[in-house]
Amino acid sequence: MWPDRRLLDLFKTDLPIVQAPMAGAMDTELAIAAAQAGALGSLPCAMLSPEKARDQVNIFRQQVSAPVSMNFFAHTPTVPDPAREAAWRSKLAPYYKELQLDPAMPIPAAARAPFDAAMCEMVETLKPEIVSFHFGLPEESLLKRVRDAGCVIIASATIVKEAVWLEERGVDAIIAQGAEAGGHRSMFLTDDIATQPGTFALIPQMADAVRVPVIAAGGIADGRGIAAAFALGAAGVQIGTAYLRCPESKVSAIIRKNLALAQDGSTAITNVMTGRAARGIVNRAMRELGPVTSEGPGFPHAAAAFGPLKAAAEKTGSADFTNLWAGQAVALTHEMPAADLTRALAGAALHRLSQLRT
Repeated sequence: MWPDRRLLDLFKTDLPIVQAPMAGAMDTELAIAAAQAGALGSLPCAMLSPEKARDQVNIFRQQVSAPVSMNFFAHTPTVPDPAREAAWRSKLAPYYKELQLDPAMPIPAAARAPFDAAMCEMVETLKPEIVSFHFGLPEESLLKRVRDAGCVIIASATIVKEAVWLEERGVDAIIAQGAEAGGHRSMFLTDDIATQPGTFALIPQMADAVRVPVIAAGGIADGRGIAAAFALGAAGVQIGTAYLRCPESKVSAIIRKNLALAQDGSTAITNVMTGRAARGIVNRAMRELGPVTSEGPGFPHAAAAFGPLKAAAEKTGSADFTNLWAGQAVALTHEMPAADLTRALAGAALHRLSQLRT
């Protein structure tokens, strides 16, 4: 029924749909629901301790008999720069005062750690069927340990050069993350936001350049997008934004409201919120400080100073300082249970693909 079965055979899933791992916006409940409908359920682990990540996998396996993907960041941590961070806090001081906060108040560090030996040991113990990486790959010794544990390895690329680099290092499938995609850009061989290709320009070029299956991501929220991805050479799709409005997601009521009101021109790529390029619904912080700035600390340190602002503003019903990560197809999303959404996406895609064949 599906024109390319490579991903189905690789993941051992019923559908060529990957539920995107969205750190801070979901936990096991969403992954379980997507997996129960036949998609690959993904667990974001970049903001979790090894113990918490282990708990998440155990909960998943207790609820559903299906493959699970554990997702990790593989970035090189930015060395803290006290002077730059102090200047950033000074830049944000007027917002602190506006919200009646002390600009000098202590703030916790941002919790976004790269894949390390402790996480690798946990993966070796749990042996998840799939391990996915964002921002490149960990060092070769850690990657070999993941491979030796029997895990399928996938990773994201935003340009063809990154895809070729990933294939050369033995990745089993590559996520083609177009510029339309919500959340952090997985850029690791480029830092030029302006030249990031869109999903439907990237898919055929990447599919021509690598032999492993390509998973399309970015701007896909219905059956039409899935069918188009297959027509251009993808073996499957990764969908994130469409799942954010499901009851199983953990986004706040304020974020849900903004998602429901968003239109096709509501998002932009910004580095203001965390120090790294990401697409989200434009809020006050992005408008007044960016959307792109050279003043903030590197990833993830820029995010720390927004913590108190986010909490204070959300108490007033405002998302002025909240990460509203979402892709350009956000206006195509609907409120519905994740399992129903997964089945609806697959059904609509198969219908479109049947029409293309006739």
